[in-house]
This record gives sequence, structure tokens and C-alpha cells, in this order.
Amino acid sequence: MSLIELKDIVKQFKRGTEDLTILRRVSLSVEKGEFLAIVGPSGSGKSTLMNTIGLLDMPTSGSYILDGVVTEKLKDDQLAEVRNKKIGFIFQQFNLLPRLTAIENVELPMIYAGISKKERRERGMRMLETLGMGGRSHHRPSELSGGQQQRVAIARALAIGPAILLADEPTGALDSATGQEVLELMIELNQAGNTIVLITHDLHIAEHAKRVVTIRDGEIVSDKHNKVPTERQATEVSV
Repeated sequence: MSLIELKDIVKQFKRGTEDLTILRRVSLSVEKGEFLAIVGPSGSGKSTLMNTIGLLDMPTSGSYILDGVVTEKLKDDQLAEVRNKKIGFIFQQFNLLPRLTAIENVELPMIYAGISKKERRERGMRMLETLGMGGRSHHRPSELSGGQQQRVAIARALAIGPAILLADEPTGALDSATGQEVLELMIELNQAGNTIVLITHDLHIAEHAKRVVTIRDGEIVSDKHNKVPTERQATEVSV
């Protein structure tokens, strides 16, 4: 079974007396270990698709199975539990709490997951150190650069050991050089076995994913695999 299995997903919203259809019978499978980019213009439905994958919004009809869990049968509290355990979110604006330190921000989802204080601190520090932020664990977001804040946000997403990392325009608030660093970090995370679903409007960013799905007017119009260079090939090209 695929890690993500969407079948005939329809999402409608009320606009006055009309039903506005945002997603039109979208079907999509994502396997464990994939690095998938979802691209599309503004108004294409990609944000609604992201919210559906992230269990932030429920479809009007259709089926969504996440890591073996049939989600449409779950109640709100059950959805929240699945979301907290199986999905690590990475946002464009970082969404760090300004009064908390880096390590305290990383610990937040683990508090909701019921992980002990000792294990939270150990796991959080391990994540920060892995992402090169161990020396800034007690800094608040205002004391960190944009790239550093995004690294903290990624550490927070990884801390619970999620089935997937769901990244919404993760480089959108960064300058090009810092954005490239974050993108390279996500490639490394995928090479380490993490499943990543990236939402972006930037085709240059999407080119680095192994697979690119294009959505337009609420429908998937393209689903292709990129030829990603091996580490050896990349080294040879850079030389």
C-alpha cells in the first residue's frame, strides 16, 4: 500500500447559494521515500490539495488513506492525533513561537504527543545538532536569521519521526542563497529516507524533486519523474 493514497478527491466550498469546486476527482499515490513536488499557478487548487494531504481540511467526497489509516472515517480528535504523529509541517513563514527558544519550539509537537520531558529535550537537541543548530538551541527566533529559523522549523517537523514531511513553499520567505541551502538540506533529508511532499509555484525548486505533479483548475494535468543526478554525477558536473 502507498504511504499516501488519494482517490477521486472532490473539494467544494459554498459561495452564496453555489457550490464552488476546488478539487475535481483528484487521485494521487505517493510511495515511502519519494520526494514529490506539487506545482500550479495561484488558484489551481494546490493549497487545497496540500491541506487535504495534511489533514487540515477534509474532502467533500473521495477516499484518503494515510500510512494505512482510512482518514474519512475519523473524528476531529482522531484526525488531530494522526496529523500530529504522521505529518511534519514546514511552513513558508516558519511559524515559530517568538517567546520560546529554538529547543522549546522543537519540543512543542512532542509535548502534544505525550513524550516525556527528558526524551523531548534529548530528541530535540539531537535534531538541532543534526541540522547544524546545536549551538543556537537557546536563541529565540528574533536572534536567528531566516535560514536558521527554517532549520529550527525543520527540526521541529522531524522531531516526532513523521511518516511524511509536508513543506509549503519552504524557501518562499528566504533570499535565493539561503533558499538554496534549505533546498539542499531537504534533498539530504530525502536521501536519508524521509518522504517529502513539497508545495511550490517555483519550477526551479520543483526541478530538484524526484517527481513533479502539476495541478490546474483543480485537476492533475501532469505527473512526471525527474532525472535526478546521482551524487557521483553531481560531483563530476561540479568539477
